[in-house]
Amino acid sequence: MIEVKDLVFEYPGTRALNGVSFRIEPGNITALVGPNGAGKTTLLRCMAALEVPMYGQVHIDGENIHEDPRACHRKLGYLSDFFGLYDELTVRQCLLHAAASRGILASEQLRVTEKAAERLGIADRLAMKAGTLSRGLRQRLAIAQAVVHEPQILMLDEPASGLDPEARHSLAELFLTLRDQGMTLVVSSHILSELDEYS
Repeated sequence: MIEVKDLVFEYPGTRALNGVSFRIEPGNITALVGPNGAGKTTLLRCMAALEVPMYGQVHIDGENIHEDPRACHRKLGYLSDFFGLYDELTVRQCLLHAAASRGILASEQLRVTEKAAERLGIADRLAMKAGTLSRGLRQRLAIAQAVVHEPQILMLDEPASGLDPEARHSLAELFLTLRDQGMTLVVSSHILSELDEYS
């Protein structure tokens, strides 16, 4: 379970979060909806222990994530709205790099790489360079990198941005599959109709 309590965060001259509180039960897709500039990205970054709030707490399974961010990062995957890929690397190499950066043992890296590729529907693209993939497949690769360590929770900031309608529908189906596999997803968007597909 994720519990956010009385979260306050300020940038110079701007209060982005003002006493935000909610709970997310496991195995659900939760949408964060609001216009650009509403604080969705800041909230996700605080929930992923990438920003430290001025006040308030975030707990995952009863543990304060800001007391032990590394333990938090083992439990969750995070994909920002501006994700980067190594275009000259193959899909397999990108995933192996992600696995290594997560501290996965060398003896396990190939297994988790292939599992993540299968899970995200890109197992047939492992030999392709990331730079040759379509926008929708690049998004899938980025998500595969975020879940290569098999986290319980996946947080995604505006994941459908820039995708065509067919790719958005495919992404929605993917999220429902991940949820059905037991993952908890937190997804932000400024487009309400886009989030209807995730429920």
